[in-house]
Parts: sequence; C-alpha cells; structure tokens
Amino acid sequence: MRQSLISKYNQAGPRYTSYPTVPYWDNSSFSTDSYLKELKLTFQKSRSLGISIYIHLPFCESLCTFCACHKYITKRHEVEDSYIDAVLQEWKLYVDFLEEVPCIKEMHLGGGTPTFFSSENLKRLINGILSMSSLASTHELSFEAHPNNSTKEQLHTLFDLGFRRLSFGIQDYGEKVQKAINRIQSFEQVEKVSNWSKEIGYTSLSHDLVFGLPFQTLENIKDSIKKTAALMPDRISLYSYAHVPWIKGVGQRGFDEKDLPKADEKRILYETAKSAFKDLGYEEIGMDHFALKTDSLYQSTFEKTLHRNFMGYTTNKTQLMIGLGMSSIGDSWGGFAQNIKNVKEYEECVNAGQFPFFRGHILSEEDKVIRKHILNIMCHFETSWVESKMRFEGLENTISHLQEMVNDGLITVSNNKLIVVEKGIPFVRNVCMAFDLHLLRNQPEKAVFSMTI
Repeated sequence: MRQSLISKYNQAGPRYTSYPTVPYWDNSSFSTDSYLKELKLTFQKSRSLGISIYIHLPFCESLCTFCACHKYITKRHEVEDSYIDAVLQEWKLYVDFLEEVPCIKEMHLGGGTPTFFSSENLKRLINGILSMSSLASTHELSFEAHPNNSTKEQLHTLFDLGFRRLSFGIQDYGEKVQKAINRIQSFEQVEKVSNWSKEIGYTSLSHDLVFGLPFQTLENIKDSIKKTAALMPDRISLYSYAHVPWIKGVGQRGFDEKDLPKADEKRILYETAKSAFKDLGYEEIGMDHFALKTDSLYQSTFEKTLHRNFMGYTTNKTQLMIGLGMSSIGDSWGGFAQNIKNVKEYEECVNAGQFPFFRGHILSEEDKVIRKHILNIMCHFETSWVESKMRFEGLENTISHLQEMVNDGLITVSNNKLIVVEKGIPFVRNVCMAFDLHLLRNQPEKAVFSMTI
C-alpha cells in the first residue's frame, strides 16, 4: 500500500520555507520602499518579541556536488575581510533605517561554510553586529559547521560570543557516497569535533544527514545511523536530497540520475532511519527533523511554539527576520526580499549605501491567511478554519483537492479542521500544495521544484 501511495503522490512540489514560494513572487509590484515600509511596521509591532537575523557566509573551499545552496568556491581566505565589511555595512543600513537599537532574539550563521572564516574574523563579524544591537534576555545563537575545517579555536570563539547551538553537515558516512558528492570526511573527524563541542559547553548539537544521495543503499543508512547513535547529537536533520540540476547547474551533474535511489527505495531509506531514531529516543519534529526530549526543539513542538522560515525549523517565533549577506532572504511577515546572488555585486551595492535587494514579494491578505495554514501544517500537522479570519476564497476548492488524501487515510477533515495522521506525515508537502493557490492557479510549465517524496 505504501509503495502505491509513493507512486501516486511523488510529484514536484515546494518545501514551503515560505509562502508564496519564490517562483511565485510578484516581482513586478515589489520595490525596496514597499518592503522597507512593511519591515518597519512589523518591527514597531513586535519590539517585545525581538527579531531574527540570518547571515549568509557563502564561501567553501571545495564544491559538494549534492549542494543546492548559494555558494562561492575559493581557497583564497583574503575574501573574508571585504565580505565582513559589507555585511556590517548592510546591518548598519538596517539600524539607521529603523532609527533605534534592534533587539536580537535569534541569530544563525549559514552557508556556504561559516567555519571557512578565521576565528579572528568570526569575532569581528559578531562583535560588529552586536555593537549596533542588543540581545533579548532569552536568545539563541547558532551556526552551521563543516567537520573537516572546524577548529577547536573557532568553536571556543563562537561559544565565548554566546553561541550555544551548532549543526555539523554529515550527509552520509559511506565511502562511495562521499566520493560521489565530493564530501570526504571520516567518522573519527566528526567524533572529534562533536566531542570538542560538548566539552566546550554547547547545549544543542545537531547532525545533518541526507537520504536519496547517489549510490546510497540501505546498508549505508544503517551504518550512518549506527555511527550517529554512537555520538547521540541532540538533534538530527534527515533531509531529502533535492535533485535540481536545472537550477544549480554543473554542481549536481557530478553523477548520473541512474545513480540515485528510485522513489520507493528512497522512502525505505527514510522509514528505516525514522524507525531507528525513534528506538533511540528521538521524537519526530515537523518534516525531516528529530530531537531528544531534552532539546528545545522538542519543547517548542510540545508547547506548539515551533516556527518555520528560511532558516528551517526554529524555536523562536519572531515575525521579523533580517537576512544579511549575498543571496540572503529577509521576511518582514508582510513581505519577502532577497539579496543579490553575486558576491562582488552584493559588496558594491552595499558599499554604495543601498539595500542589495534584487527581487521580492509583498503579501496580499489572501497570502497571509494561506501562509498561516501552511505554517500550521508544516509545524504542527494540523490547521483549522473555524475562525472566519482563517477562511479564504477558494477554500472549498482546497477541501475538494484534499478529498483524495482523506480517502487514502493520510489526513482527516471534519468540523472545519484538518489533521495529518501518522501515515500522512511523509506526504505533508502534498497536503500544503492543496492550499497553495498560486501553484493551483498557475502550474509551472517546466521543472521548478524537487520531488516531494
């Protein structure tokens, strides 16, 4: 039965880190002024909540062929200085525009490879940001790290700056898989940096794994789980490999599509890992995430405060997220704005005193309602339209689209409420697609999204 459902529902669809999704942004009606107006309004309304900051650090010394991130491959570390200068200048543009000291609730360093940067430069970057802002009494600072180039000095530096959570990109421990994705790292190296992190005092350690990689087998997954269990990180992200070479070009052409597990094989990899993680005491969180009950991610799920944005799942439900750095996306709740994707052009724009936006979207009232539904489904596996403010034109059509999933036992819909049952969790992206009016009204004519299963 599960095999036939996978065949039935495995279609191209968004991952819903935003709604509307980026391909459906209305860039024609977007402007820097309109976005900044929304941003300032949200900032003034949510002073007590604090804001989130995402800083994109795009540099990597080598190209991982599975990666769909915006990155810049170089071994020239002198690029760090001018980039940090530009990020700090961009933050100053925001601080000057807001006309008061922002209070930071959450900060995340993503990439690329944040630990590409030296300890000295990481310190200069963070101290520069904090010199123009304040920290909320309860805040969370986190970063992504590459096990091969994370030094003990870097880990100490970021800890001393207030960071308490970090995630290591593991992907898979299989030698053939690592060679195919150009990500060679030993278990011994991962063990070393993980133990350093625990000794230093980090309170939440995450390991990122990926299923559906080239040449990945059931034995690979079992071996990766066994090694992960030996280290017992607080969180595990088990991402579905998104094969989108039409977007990312040559990077994802380092292997043939025939080398990838088929849809049903891929799902078996996930179900095997999910079962093993549950046996180890991890709880499933949203889509593709697991956490121990002692971790804040589980606590936020239990308390229904889990949130999802361009950083993924987060325990901090702020309404304003400012994206700094090349390709970063900001979220003012009423609008989205993405920065220029080229490092040199980004630096030139910011140094000229201009916000480096190159596209964005201002949400309509309909967008805002549907966004709430999709957030509810992605974070809590349920949503409701009992309240009139949660209804929208086209709701009846959405319910009609969901009937097939009701018949297949994946969701229940009754009393103006939708619940994704255990059997339906693998298909949560498909559930959200029934609410996605932009997608329903304008189906893409060419490949845009990765497969949902």
